[in-house]
Amino acid sequence: MTDSISQWRHRLTAGILALSMLTAISASAQDIEALAERVSEFTLNNGLHFIIIERPVAPIATFVTFVNVGGADEPVNNTGVAHIFEHMAFKGTRTIGTSDYEAEQLALDKMDAAYTAWMEAGYRDNASEEERQALWQEFEHWQEQAGQYIQSEEFSQIIEREGGVGLNAFTSADATGYFYSLPQNKAELWFYLESQRFRFPVFREFYVEKDVIMEERRMRTDSSPQGRLLEEFLSVAYSAHPYRNPVVGWESDIIATTIADTQRFYETYYVPSNMTIAIAGDVDPARMRELAEQYFGPMPAAPHPPSVKTIEPEQRGERRFVIEDTSQPLFIAGYKTVAADHPDAAALELLSQILSSGRTSRLYRRMVQDERLALGVQALTGFPGVRFPALFVTFAVPNMGVPLEDIERVLNEEIEKAKQGDIRQEELDRAVTNSRASVVRGLNSNMGLALNLAQAHAQLGSWQDAFSYLEELEQVTLEDLQRVANEYLVETSRTVGMVRNAMAGGAE
Repeated sequence: MTDSISQWRHRLTAGILALSMLTAISASAQDIEALAERVSEFTLNNGLHFIIIERPVAPIATFVTFVNVGGADEPVNNTGVAHIFEHMAFKGTRTIGTSDYEAEQLALDKMDAAYTAWMEAGYRDNASEEERQALWQEFEHWQEQAGQYIQSEEFSQIIEREGGVGLNAFTSADATGYFYSLPQNKAELWFYLESQRFRFPVFREFYVEKDVIMEERRMRTDSSPQGRLLEEFLSVAYSAHPYRNPVVGWESDIIATTIADTQRFYETYYVPSNMTIAIAGDVDPARMRELAEQYFGPMPAAPHPPSVKTIEPEQRGERRFVIEDTSQPLFIAGYKTVAADHPDAAALELLSQILSSGRTSRLYRRMVQDERLALGVQALTGFPGVRFPALFVTFAVPNMGVPLEDIERVLNEEIEKAKQGDIRQEELDRAVTNSRASVVRGLNSNMGLALNLAQAHAQLGSWQDAFSYLEELEQVTLEDLQRVANEYLVETSRTVGMVRNAMAGGAE
């Protein structure tokens, strides 16, 4: 459920349309104004904000709950807890997923206490193996007791039985989102289920699910050369800011996190003022407000969560690392840049598209098509997130026999050309057109509308910022591209990472 580098790319620049689509795109841009007339919003007294998008093209509705908390917000010792809670949100409620909530909760409390005692014993030098074994057996006993009451998958089965589709969620460095679609006459069911799982979550199958997450980490990071490279890269590029931590969590933190830890995280960040709900489809805004008041109105207001205070210190010079591995060689380089709300974010986004988006991009034509240096290459900005100052990244997979030094040299040459003002107006125009196409394409689905508008409200202040970004892109000039390249893509703020083939003695 965490993001891969390709998913980050897709989220930031979601799709490329041909330049011949310009007329259709311009016409669709008019639909943005019409869309604004179909959007209404309101905030409950407890601070929970709703965005309703009327789109009566089919008798269905898509519901998105966007929580402005991600990996960057996690406390020390509990990296990965945002992702852990995401898993817990599918386990049901006090009335769904259990045959006897009171008895189950009693067993869960005793289970967590036993696990905590077992874990703490492991940190003590004087704890005997017999003591730890006894604590573990007690933990297993109460886990088995709790399991007797569990009706697994009941939450998702209810949704599927009532015609729901697309039940899923995501956790990123910046946010957590939950979503699915239902027939529009089942809207009240969504309000009931969603309010129950976020007002009264039950941490059932907690340690079973942590094992699932640990396996996810092994597959996506520990057993993946690309995953290991990305994890090492972020931990080197950031010396202080929590963007340095993996969203899935460090292994020791996943082990250490308990139900009590996750409960504290939930109580801190899953508060009404930190949540945005967007509903898109064939719905009546007045009825949606009635249901919101009925089901979410009783959710108590709470203090707004603490913000991340850590500011990444200025980098003092280039950082480099090499991973020796028996795998395909890989190259990555990143430069410290800005957050999404910075005035230079639009120019950096267009620069990344000009360099690597599509077969007409500079890096693809030179490195993949003409000189056949790489199997694939890409540049992207806003990695690993957009709420805080992030990285402009170049990533390449070299062809067999191509030295990583050649990959780095060509990437640096193309960046230097941008610094010298080599980019042409037609390239900028094409990048703007592609970006407009990505935004307009998002208007064609309930999911795209609901997710984009919820994120814009939560992270930028207003759902309208989901579309005002188009104006910022169109105002970018060639001079802006040259300026941001010279200001941000500099050696002193660069981090370079490589995976070398150890079996080849360092040769590619």
